[in-house]
Amino acid sequence: MAEYTSSSITIEAAPADVMDVIADFARYPEWTGEVKEAQVLQTDDAGRAEQVRLVMDAGAIKDDQTLAYTWGGEHEVSWTLVKSQMLRSLDGSYLLKSTGTGTEVTYQLTVDVKIPMLGMIKRKAEKVIIDRALAGLKKRVETKPQQ
Repeated sequence: MAEYTSSSITIEAAPADVMDVIADFARYPEWTGEVKEAQVLQTDDAGRAEQVRLVMDAGAIKDDQTLAYTWGGEHEVSWTLVKSQMLRSLDGSYLLKSTGTGTEVTYQLTVDVKIPMLGMIKRKAEKVIIDRALAGLKKRVETKPQQ
């Protein structure tokens, strides 16, 4: 099994509100620094994204990638790489757990780039990606006007 990087954060909102933001791919460019464009290519019978194209710009790393999403009920989503210019593989997931007053969000990520990279540098990059994503998600959910 591949090594993965994982981190968690608590968000002051219900799991359903957190998942609504995670599942709203069209709005990713508004709150994730690296995603410049997001396009849902395919949805399931429930209207949830099954394949999403993301155009990424993380400074030195720019990529156009397609990810396949699997929804595990209302509290879990995972994804795997379909195609990419820069990556050999990418597997990740969000797991949401109600804390009573909010939601604990755990993000796991495994990335394998096409260029050679030391394992410790790769894990540090994964950690930066995760921490930025969780901080952005927390800010977006906690400041998003409730409907």
